[in-house]
Amino acid sequence: MTSRTTHGARLLIACPDQPGIVAAVSQLLFDVGANIVHSDQHTTAPSGGTFYMRLAFELGHMDQRVPELTTRLEPLATRFAMDWSLTRIGRPKRVAIFVSREDHCLLELLWRQQSGDLDADIAMVVSNHADLRGIVEPRGIPFHHTPMTADTKAEAEAQQLALMEGNVDLVVLARYMQILSADFIAAWPNRVINIHHGLLPAFVGASPYRQAHARGVKLIGATAHYVTPQLDAGPIIEQDTERVDHHHGVDELRRIGRYVERVVLARAVQWHVEDRVLVDGERTVVFPS
Repeated sequence: MTSRTTHGARLLIACPDQPGIVAAVSQLLFDVGANIVHSDQHTTAPSGGTFYMRLAFELGHMDQRVPELTTRLEPLATRFAMDWSLTRIGRPKRVAIFVSREDHCLLELLWRQQSGDLDADIAMVVSNHADLRGIVEPRGIPFHHTPMTADTKAEAEAQQLALMEGNVDLVVLARYMQILSADFIAAWPNRVINIHHGLLPAFVGASPYRQAHARGVKLIGATAHYVTPQLDAGPIIEQDTERVDHHHGVDELRRIGRYVERVVLARAVQWHVEDRVLVDGERTVVFPS
């Protein structure tokens, strides 16, 4: 995790690959007096591919220098057809955690944030049930209960969007057992992370671990991905597995699955808030720390 600093920033770049990109960006930062402290880059193909870059740098009086940096970056962005973003390291991203009744992913995120392992501010927890209020509110985090039925889904989502407007940078679905509408997703492109068991698509529907047990699976896994209108088909950020065998019963498979889910989701959230994830079509580029 990148330590917080009042002078640090990250620059993310995506553009068609061509010679001179790194030199031009480095020269710009040198000209304004910035010191590059970390740099990662990736190209999908040396000729005709997409170039991705993540730069961390230090620059004194950053608050006052951001407008200058933006002005200097704009012609460079035009020259190289860049999509780019500039974020302050000293300003942690604000996260809204959506949950239903299961608490394991929520607790993992709360613990990591409290211990300093997750550099984010948990701005609120939103739930379609009130079960987990007692876990959240004693920590001083606002808990918003937004009951939802098929008939009230649009109204509940409008309430959720209003709660988050101007207050949140990332939405995390920590075992939120509702399907987001296309309008909700469109309002938060590549800023909603979901977790699901890695048994999909082999064991869809109800009781996936019971189905897995009946088929004698050898691996239990989980997948964290950005949410798109295509259910569970968004760009994958992180995955992991745990080996199991015929000795494990359904309850043990479920317990192992919960462990993998919470670890995988926490990694994905951490990488996002550290600006390490860039979306490449249906895939992601995840830079190391």
